[in-house]
Amino acid sequence: MSTSLDFTVETLGSCTVDSPLAPRLDARRTTQHYVQETDRVLFDDTLSKVSRRSGDVDGLADLPSFEPTGPRKKIFFDPSKTRVGIVTCGGLCPGINNVIRAVVSELTNHYGVRRIVGFKNGYQGFIPSYGHDIVDLTPKVVENIDNEGGTILGTSRGQQDPVAMVDCLERLGISILFVIGGDGTLRGAQRIAAEIKERDQRIAVVGIPKTIDNDIPFIDQSFGFQSAFSEATRSIRSAKVEARTAPNGVSLVKLMGRHSGFIACYAALAQNDADYVLIPEVPFTLEGPGGFLEALRAKVRDQGHALVVAAEGAGQELFEDVDDRDASGNKKLQDVGLLLRQAIVDDFAAHQMDLNFRYIDPSYVIRSVPANPYDAVYCTRLAHAAVHAAMAGRTNMVVGRWRRRFVHIPIHLAVSARNQVDPHGDLWWSVLEATGQPWSFGERDADQVTAFGGQ
Repeated sequence: MSTSLDFTVETLGSCTVDSPLAPRLDARRTTQHYVQETDRVLFDDTLSKVSRRSGDVDGLADLPSFEPTGPRKKIFFDPSKTRVGIVTCGGLCPGINNVIRAVVSELTNHYGVRRIVGFKNGYQGFIPSYGHDIVDLTPKVVENIDNEGGTILGTSRGQQDPVAMVDCLERLGISILFVIGGDGTLRGAQRIAAEIKERDQRIAVVGIPKTIDNDIPFIDQSFGFQSAFSEATRSIRSAKVEARTAPNGVSLVKLMGRHSGFIACYAALAQNDADYVLIPEVPFTLEGPGGFLEALRAKVRDQGHALVVAAEGAGQELFEDVDDRDASGNKKLQDVGLLLRQAIVDDFAAHQMDLNFRYIDPSYVIRSVPANPYDAVYCTRLAHAAVHAAMAGRTNMVVGRWRRRFVHIPIHLAVSARNQVDPHGDLWWSVLEATGQPWSFGERDADQVTAFGGQ
């Protein structure tokens, strides 16, 4: 069970510098959503959860809670003497450029920081042997980059030596490093922060979590996720048209989601055309009574066509376990899309059924689109929160939103687990209601849900 100590955010020291934003802060006290610096945002949001913890804490102050984001009247860094670095790592995601622009604009226009650099191509940009230049970032340079997908700084996967990276920060006189990336990137940021602490340096490391799969815990939603599943609905819509306009048409759409099926679930609900949704959190079988292939054939016989949406990490239990790793150390997934395509074609042939099959994998198209308006706003607000935190000397942390409030989260929490679809939760329940599919395919326990088309 979480305790208040889990949520403690590291600081570089006391804040003694008057913030340029201080004169504007008193006006915020009249707003409904104002949170004092010393206040906390509760981790639990229901009375029953709070009541269950009552025996483990001594009072309200000991309830698990987050430190709120926002500008402080006193800050740690003197803006006129502060140099800032920004790095983007990992796969592409809608909204990265929005974050970069908002960080640069907030630092420049409101804090008066004038020295901001970007490291090229992820953590490689810190290592001299790669030969990547740094980029001076000004409001002029970042103007309109939010209309473009990708990242103007470039990106790469894989960790680098934290000793060499901190050496680079020291050579450049960097006081604050903003790290934009997913769990592997944040683990790298954690190692950078540890090396800085070992050297007793005063360099803040603040993460802005980026994961298109929405799988970072302790935040309501990661930026780019809404843009991703919104774009995915286009593919689902097209796949539906292809399936229903051909006799015995079957379309398979493979979406992102290595370990978490949020994009597949949300996209299927937003474009309510899918007959089956397959996600990593709910294992399934292909063959035999109650298996997926039997259900698919029955659906095609009944309505003349079918549409299947599968997350890329679904069905990994159907493969032999092979421990191959990518540059970031993540286990490489087997291709469930190719497996399903071949299995469906072979199964229909074996049962002498005609088949018009379409396979669509829009993953890289989705990753590279600009952020939609919702994500554009979210990215800007996350960037502002990150700047306020860093200028106040917070470090080894990320910013995120919890229960509609923006909060500070220690990196160790952000990488401690993986946010996943609860197979018994209300999101998966909504998917079952929308598609009519059974709770799972194959052997089913008595306590599993079969009301939505299960036999």
